[in-house]
Formats: sequence, C-alpha cells, structure tokens
Amino acid sequence: MTGDIVARRYAQALFSIGQEKGIKELDSYGATFDALGEMLGQSKDLELLFRAPVITPKEKFAVLSLILDNLKASPVMKDFCRLLAEKTRLPLLGDIAAAYGKLLDGAKGVVRGKVVTAVPLTQKRRGDVTKMLAQKADKQIKLGFEVDPGILGGAILQLGDTVMDASLKAQLSALIDTIKRGE
Repeated sequence: MTGDIVARRYAQALFSIGQEKGIKELDSYGATFDALGEMLGQSKDLELLFRAPVITPKEKFAVLSLILDNLKASPVMKDFCRLLAEKTRLPLLGDIAAAYGKLLDGAKGVVRGKVVTAVPLTQKRRGDVTKMLAQKADKQIKLGFEVDPGILGGAILQLGDTVMDASLKAQLSALIDTIKRGE
C-alpha cells in the first residue's frame, strides 16, 4: 500500500470514531492535528525523529506523548498516536492530518482553495474575494493566497478539484496558439 492510501485509512478510522461522539469531538481531533502539523513543519528534527529507524516506537511515542499533553489532546488522540507509533506509522502523521482535514471539511461543508495572483492582495481584497466566492458557491470557503509574478496578471483560482485560470499568461498562450493555427 502506498503512504497516501494508508494515511487516508487511518484518518477515516479516527474520523469514524469521532463521528460517534459528535462534531465537537471531530473538531478537537482536527485542532490537535493542526497543531501537530504546524510543529512538524517548524521542526525538521521532530520529523527526523519519527522517521529514525534506530529509535524505538516506545521512545518516539514518549516524545509525542509530551507534545500531546502540552496540547491537552483527548485520550482518543493519545491512543491513536500510540497506535501510529506501535505500527511505525508516525512518519505519515502529516499525511494523516491532511486526509483528516479533508474529511472534516467535507462533514462541515467547507471548500478549501487557493488564489494565485501576480501581486499581493490587501487583507480587505482577500476578504472580498472570499466573501464573493462563498456567496456564488453557497458554501463556506477557506482560501489560501499565493503570489506568482510569473502569471503576469489576472488570477488562478483553485476550489477543490476545479481550477480556473484567468491569468494573463494563460490568455497570451491561448492567443499564440490561435495565431499559430491561423484562425
């Protein structure tokens, strides 16, 4: 099995447990995953520790247990992380967290996406874009914003699996193709 499939299965298992207890419990697990993901992103040493074959699963969980205690994680999350340590799945923690986040978003009706622009947008403009898209989609939208001067102008919007490329670079490329075909 590939890591992505394994991560989705573990995330689905935890999500199923949380569903029995309600949305508040699901949110609690999500918050713990968010905090763990942020720590893994900031500390390469922690990620290396989870991947190190010379460190026993028990030692890895001891470190993770201290972190979970500091985060005031639920007993179910602690047991889940203990299982990950025992099954040597801690290197997949970030992937499991991402898969869980998608399940949680689906349950809450949240659509995640990103907007890529050639220049940075102001906070007000970001809020306006998010609000407008939420109204059009009739869903709660969470957007990430990126800057890529290579698109020259316009924007690229990705919502879920849908990508809309209204960048100047894409429009110029289409125009060049049209000219080459002689239309």
